[in-house]
Amino acid sequence: MSNIQFQDEQGVRIITINRPDKRNALNLEMYARLTEYLIQGESDNGINAFLLKGEGDCFTSGNDVADFLKNSDLGPNHPTVRFLFTLLDLTKPLVAAVAGPAVGIGTTLLLHCDLIYADNTAKFQLPFVNLALVPEAGASLLLPRLIGQTKASELLLLGEAFDAHSALSMGLINDLLPSDELMSHALSQSIKLAKKPPQALRASRRLIRGDSKLIREQMQKELEEFAVRLQSDEAKAQFNAFLSR
Repeated sequence: MSNIQFQDEQGVRIITINRPDKRNALNLEMYARLTEYLIQGESDNGINAFLLKGEGDCFTSGNDVADFLKNSDLGPNHPTVRFLFTLLDLTKPLVAAVAGPAVGIGTTLLLHCDLIYADNTAKFQLPFVNLALVPEAGASLLLPRLIGQTKASELLLLGEAFDAHSALSMGLINDLLPSDELMSHALSQSIKLAKKPPQALRASRRLIRGDSKLIREQMQKELEEFAVRLQSDEAKAQFNAFLSR
């Protein structure tokens, strides 16, 4: 079975990260499938919203490090880079249902979501500096905008995990649900969005999100710095330590 699955229900494309044996770690093939299913949904007039979730007890533990290091040339056609800019270019609303760990990209992609729901098991982390790297997905711009520079600095520079209650108090997520209600609630909200007048919904979303050009420029700056950091001695040491665990 594919590590990325989708099904369409009542105008919602439900996309599932389905690699529970690897804590839903994202490899390049999975990034390519995520991008493919989002782009397909964008062009399908029967799809008016997306819902992203992880299979099992984990949203995603982030990148599959070994796979990523084998393909670390972060040009525009790199599957991870294409996925990040696809998130930015979406015109239809994106909802996330988060259970368990949401590490690295698992947290930064939420900054491109319109509605985010989590349960008590959700654990967020932005460990980029811990790996001798820098933030990605526009997080260095979007996170301070969302929760303030002081709190964003704490999360991005210390790189410590935080729970769903903290995420809710910061305004990073919309609501905290019991585990057995998380998916049904997230789907219900997604269906509500899918039933709205689509052009008005997309126009409103565009106005709420603001200047995409600025975000795009920041994402590009992050990628350029990320590529430099990735080749640094300190990053190589951190990744070697990670892979030897």
